[in-house]
Amino acid sequence: MAGSVTSDQPADGVLRLSFDNAEKRGALDHAILDAISDAVDSADARAIIVTGSGDFFSSGYDIGHLPAESFAEDAEKLVAHPFTNALEALDRTNLPTVCAVNGPAIGGGLELALSCDLRVSVDSAKFGMPPAKLGLVYSHTGMRRFIDAIGVPRTRELFLVGRRINAETALQWGLVNELAPADKLEAAALALASELAANAPLSISGNKRVIRELLKAQGELAPDVEAELIALREASFASEDMREGIVAFGEKRPPQWQGK
Repeated sequence: MAGSVTSDQPADGVLRLSFDNAEKRGALDHAILDAISDAVDSADARAIIVTGSGDFFSSGYDIGHLPAESFAEDAEKLVAHPFTNALEALDRTNLPTVCAVNGPAIGGGLELALSCDLRVSVDSAKFGMPPAKLGLVYSHTGMRRFIDAIGVPRTRELFLVGRRINAETALQWGLVNELAPADKLEAAALALASELAANAPLSISGNKRVIRELLKAQGELAPDVEAELIALREASFASEDMREGIVAFGEKRPPQWQGK
């Protein structure tokens, strides 16, 4: 069963997008990602809130169910297109965006949260990037997003060690901007979004453009290097190790890595 996204306007000028895939711990599938992309691009608002449903924000890409015979192709299609499109929509919008992290944010779920301008998190949330536990080479564009937010040392710790961190650590690192108890998260996110919506729209859009261009100017990859990094990522989807990592995760056992 596919996930869904509902929208409402909880305050003047604020659009809230709530995605729901509770049976899969908020896994990001085509339906959710396409709906987020379309809603952000067509938003008639002054600020946007993105949030999950239930006790889990998002466990990341919805790839655990993919058949083994087409895993590499199907996984790459999800990650390279709907997921990228949703993140790019959040990147390019001139509207300020707030992510209300209602529970654990893992993998692609954490990158989705990081694609918003600001993040308010429930104080019991956990955060993690599991590529090293799954045999995945992460995208260079996604890795850059983390380096921009928390710096190289913390990005190394997050991606190479692969352990989860708590909300207080995420706040210290800069992964989130504010913490709130579960029963006050909605109000905290709405208060922040309403404050953003009340600010001068030309200033908001102009300052977002300045930040965007400054980050872009830090250095583009040479085409051959970028192609090599993309090939590394694609190869990881086709590797025996990633198939083993996904199966071992589902079976709750240590993976048996082969290095191929």
